[in-house]
Amino acid sequence: MPISAPDTLLRVADLHAGYGKIGILHGVELTIGRGEIVALVGPNGAGKTTLLRGISGLIRAQAGAILFEGTDLRGLGPSHIVRRGLCHVIEGHRIFTQLSVHDNILLAGYGLPRSELAVRVEEALAVFPEIAERRHERGASLSGGQQQMLAVAQGLVRRPHLLMLDEPSAGLSPVLVDRVFEAAARLRQAGGSVLLVEQLIDKALPVADRVCAMVRGAMVLDRPTGSPGLSDEIAAAYFS
Repeated sequence: MPISAPDTLLRVADLHAGYGKIGILHGVELTIGRGEIVALVGPNGAGKTTLLRGISGLIRAQAGAILFEGTDLRGLGPSHIVRRGLCHVIEGHRIFTQLSVHDNILLAGYGLPRSELAVRVEEALAVFPEIAERRHERGASLSGGQQQMLAVAQGLVRRPHLLMLDEPSAGLSPVLVDRVFEAAARLRQAGGSVLLVEQLIDKALPVADRVCAMVRGAMVLDRPTGSPGLSDEIAAAYFS
């Protein structure tokens, strides 16, 4: 099935999903262009994390379409979706605590050509000097903020066409939050796209091209970040 525009990387259309008999997403619509950062905001429980899980194959969509580079991802497992160039950094910096920093990133690159893997690992580590200097230490020895950086580096090692970050600022100091957002901006400069779920709106908007807001499982706002009156529209979405 072809996508609707040549510069569209991801198109989510009329997506319904949830957990068991509990419906969370109710006809969600979302597009992300190539080389674009989209900030996804909304109150707790709005369905943002469920949307990311549906896109990345962690939960099964009940209806609708998830078109990525022209292919409908519905029915594909997470490993197949990752190999297509879509990486999801899950909330809560999920890493292998008993493996070294280096081996965590090496494992995230599983399946990549051996000739490229070492270069990719060093490339990902270079984005976060704080963990690069601890490459031989176990993940368990890292602070919460350093584990979050490691989780993002695991996504970057695959040079994804689309990187989805779920609450990457959680537990980070302001300096480390900036470092993660700089990594997102760097990925965009290299031609990649980012879908950023973030509660720190004042941090997310400066790096994003568009902002979308979800409320009660539906998309209620989609605007360029330079739109007049955007702050008021976002505030209205939170309290609608």
